[in-house]
Amino acid sequence: MNGVRQERGQDYEVRGRELLFDKALAKEGRLGPIRWLSIFLGIAGTYRKNDSVDVVYESAGQRRVASALPIIPPKAEPSRPRT
Repeated sequence: MNGVRQERGQDYEVRGRELLFDKALAKEGRLGPIRWLSIFLGIAGTYRKNDSVDVVYESAGQRRVASALPIIPPKAEPSRPRT
């Protein structure tokens, strides 16, 4: 994740075909026209959180890489009534 090797069981778990990370991951959203203009003029940069997940695995005896995998936010836990 973000160029740093992660260890199964320590940093993430595998459930089916998904990797579940302990820490929250986020992709940078689209930049609006004002943000683009401020970057173009050198007034501001973009310092938003933009995580990247690449997976290296073996299939049929060959090493393969899946790059820039989609990040799916966890489903919110249903709220429980307070007593």
